[in-house]
Amino acid sequence: MISNEFYLRNIWDRTVQIIIENHMIPYETTKTIQSDSKLIKLSDEEAVVLCDLFINQVVISQSIAQFEEALKEVIGHQIPIRIVLKSEYEEENNDNNELRNKGYVTTKLDPRFTFESFVVGRSNIQSQVSALAVASRPGTTYNPLFIYGNSGLGKTHLLNAIANRIIENMPDYKIGLISGLDFVEGVASSIKNGLIDEFKKEFYNLDVLLVDDIQFIAGKEKTHEVFFSIFNELVNNRKQVVLTSDRMPKDIKGLEERIISRFNQGLNVNIEAPEYETSLNILKRKLEGNQTSVDDEVLSYIATNFSQDVRQLEGALNRLLFYTITFSPVDHITIKEAYEAFKDQIPASRSNELNVDLIKKVVCDYYGVSKSQLNSKIRTKNIAIPRQIAMYLSRKLLDLSYKDIGYSFGKRDHSTVISACDKVEDRAKKDPLFATTLNDIEVHIKN
Repeated sequence: MISNEFYLRNIWDRTVQIIIENHMIPYETTKTIQSDSKLIKLSDEEAVVLCDLFINQVVISQSIAQFEEALKEVIGHQIPIRIVLKSEYEEENNDNNELRNKGYVTTKLDPRFTFESFVVGRSNIQSQVSALAVASRPGTTYNPLFIYGNSGLGKTHLLNAIANRIIENMPDYKIGLISGLDFVEGVASSIKNGLIDEFKKEFYNLDVLLVDDIQFIAGKEKTHEVFFSIFNELVNNRKQVVLTSDRMPKDIKGLEERIISRFNQGLNVNIEAPEYETSLNILKRKLEGNQTSVDDEVLSYIATNFSQDVRQLEGALNRLLFYTITFSPVDHITIKEAYEAFKDQIPASRSNELNVDLIKKVVCDYYGVSKSQLNSKIRTKNIAIPRQIAMYLSRKLLDLSYKDIGYSFGKRDHSTVISACDKVEDRAKKDPLFATTLNDIEVHIKN
């Protein structure tokens, strides 16, 4: 009798062999995939492939169309392939990670999203501290807690971290995690089926309610009525409510004033785009356990150019890893590989791989000083002027925040950067020779 494991292994081996024979991706890449990955599930809906290494998950994901085509040739019909890391798969199938309630809020937590895996910086310290306080003493501090900010900054991570911590320390607590959109659909469905009382009762029985993207309930009168009832029942009984949104309560159009008032009775905290330092730490955390080392200059380059949100950072890192393992296999990634990997993604105005380090280098070469002098506390004129120019051009050409620029120049305060930029602008207006010098340096940087 042929075992299911043998059957699945045979299918995956044949699939990878087709990839090799047809040169769909480089041979060196398929060798590592062949030894590291395996097919663990095959149904009419999907094929699930398990990888030990994050880099192989990235490579297969980036070439998913080729693998699905090869699998189709083996089994005779097209099905999607889902790539899962072994560590994530094991955690996802741990029954302890399931929420302790059933019904409209039945879901699974993401075990990866914990307070330990959340990279803290100036951009998110307030939201992290308040979330940790709520997780430590649910229902007694900051109720409700309202976290707002753009998509991809870590709001969902914090919701999961709160739930994971509470389940760890208070396993009997009933926790509900639901998206605002699912809540709206749940209200509509329960009304249609005459089950609205049962719907509300399920939420009434929770100890902690976590709603992601609450802005989706805006403009829906019946949903407002139901949510208002649930919210009051929980908060009045010292049950914890945590909400996230892409904007402040008062800026959510179509939200009733009474609900806005309830949201404001607790604590509202903002989560912002990661600043330079936090971006670097996120990238370093993401690379932990990866076999390929990455030069610090490369991480600085990514942090400077792709720090709009955490997802963009991770996407850029994935692209870099995919590019190097597929087109330029190396054990250590340098800025050369980074330039090639992102040459089509950097705006034309920054086509010369523009970053703070490059600006410093050009300014230092122009004035005959060193980078260490720019970052130092030396205030002599021959150092202060180049430093001010470098700060000014970093602000103008990269549009970085004053805080990020200050950190890049010896961890200076943002007020120092503001002062430097003002001085350079004022002098350029009054001194034509200085303005010409400033323009020459800028042209040299861009070229």
